[in-house]
Amino acid sequence: MPKLKTRKAAARRFKATGSGKIKRRKAFKSHLLEHKTSNHKNELSKMTLVHESNEGNIRLMLPYL
Repeated sequence: MPKLKTRKAAARRFKATGSGKIKRRKAFKSHLLEHKTSNHKNELSKMTLVHESNEGNIRLMLPYL
C-alpha cells in the first residue's frame, strides 16, 4: 500500500493528546482585541479539543497523527 500524504496546513494546526484526542487553538485571538476583555482574551489563549463530529475529517487529513 502506498504512503499517505499529510495535509501540511492541518499538521500545523492540530496536535494529538496522550489519550489520542485532537487539540486545537481557539479562534478570534488574532486582531480586533481592544474591545475584548482580559478574561475573554485569556480564555481564547487556551487550547481546546476538537469536537467529535469533526474529528473524523481531521484524521483523514492527518493519517499518521
